Amino acid sequence: MKKQERDFDKEAATWDDHPARVKLAEDVAGAIIRQVALTPDMEVLDFGCGTGLLALRIAPLVKSVTGADSSRGMLKVLEAKAAKQGLSNISTRHLDAGSRISGAYDLIVSSMTFHHVEHVGVLLGELFQALKVPGCLCVADLDSDGGRFHEDNGGVFHFGFGKSALGEMFRQAGFAKVRKVPAAKVDKPDRTGKLRKFSIFLMIGEKSEKN
Repeated sequence: MKKQERDFDKEAATWDDHPARVKLAEDVAGAIIRQVALTPDMEVLDFGCGTGLLALRIAPLVKSVTGADSSRGMLKVLEAKAAKQGLSNISTRHLDAGSRISGAYDLIVSSMTFHHVEHVGVLLGELFQALKVPGCLCVADLDSDGGRFHEDNGGVFHFGFGKSALGEMFRQAGFAKVRKVPAAKVDKPDRTGKLRKFSIFLMIGEKSEKN
């Protein structure tokens, strides 16, 4: 799933200590809720869920959320938070390097994970197959950033995404009604220490009987 040059297991315990990350998850969740009609019978997959900042915001609105990630440390934090909040409809799934996405979901979401994925087209094909009909994929990630967002670009395969390139990959994977909307803004120092405003998009693709 990810090129694990960063030790996400080690970072898991303090991952939520950064207010900007928490705010970003809130903004992405808000964008998804505005774009997709969430219902109590929906089964959802959060791909690259981390500590569940997004999953925990969606869980009260749907039937179930499966948080999938390559970091066991992140998944343990999510499990602890779900237990503390009394959310029994959250489960976790560990993804190793050879894992394929399987299951049948009404909605798949992913936030700030795709730039860590080398073969995005292959992943989109797997996610398409894992969706029910009708189903929907929502991917939040960086607009093209020139490699300035991360202090260390180890494990980063894409310096953000342009609208046309990622949208075309969605369509090639089989998705219809592909659209891109603004999701969030993040103010943070770039690699040189200069404060910049980075934009986060939400790209949505649908799977239907007409696909």
